[in-house]
Amino acid sequence: MGKRKDLSEFDKGRIVMARRLGQSISKTAALVRCSRSAVVSIYQKWSKEGTVVNLRQGHWRLRVIDARGERRLASVVRSNRRATVAQIAQEVNAGSDRKVSEYTVHRNCVWGCIAADQSECPC
Repeated sequence: MGKRKDLSEFDKGRIVMARRLGQSISKTAALVRCSRSAVVSIYQKWSKEGTVVNLRQGHWRLRVIDARGERRLASVVRSNRRATVAQIAQEVNAGSDRKVSEYTVHRNCVWGCIAADQSECPC
């Protein structure tokens, strides 16, 4: 059995409002044309978190390095182009309260295109 299509934000809002107005789980499921378990899980999520909006698909991870951290990382890389990823991570962590791993440094070097010329990038 395949997975059904995700409910729209509008339908999730209808579920929350119907339940808040006292509709039963079965009547709410019939109204929105979804399963009873979907009604229960969406209402529970709203009760606990106050929202039913999902994070965008593929963008669930919170960023470890913000814009300021990326500028700092770029500065560290520019100051010593021959440093290894481990050395860069150690230097970035020395001046920050939020610690980043070598993997995060490497990923931000590669995807952020910090070096003007990729052949010079230590990552």
